[in-house]
Amino acid sequence: MDFRIVLFVFYRAGIMAQFESSVKYVPYSQEQVFNKLSDLSNLESVRDKLADKVQGMEFDRDSLSFTVQGISITLRIIEREPYKCIKFESEKSPVPMNLWIQILPVESGQAKLKVTIRAEVNMFMKAMVTKPLQDGVDKLAEMLSMIPY
Repeated sequence: MDFRIVLFVFYRAGIMAQFESSVKYVPYSQEQVFNKLSDLSNLESVRDKLADKVQGMEFDRDSLSFTVQGISITLRIIEREPYKCIKFESEKSPVPMNLWIQILPVESGQAKLKVTIRAEVNMFMKAMVTKPLQDGVDKLAEMLSMIPY
């Protein structure tokens, strides 16, 4: 078999890479956090706070589009598991990916959340996208922990 064909197949083959944020605590109930985040139009209240980091932010109930460092991304909610998890899929992104926000109760009036991204990347791209995706998942979790729910 021609080495170029093997290299092309290897290059095109995507592997799943997973990036997880640290757990963040929020002083709101699991239900309050879920209700706010499961309807993306609720993000209107934080648009101004993100203006210096995120450009072109547009959203409706089920989707969110934005540009970060010149990269345009659109995420759509594909599943809502009441009070526990919100799953997203990329529609417009440099790499195919899924994102989910897990929400768990801690005690009355307090919850914790974690953000996970699973992206399909080839071996050559993995080294380039690992740091930006890990930074992105950490910053997103930090931002979500600061929202008034």
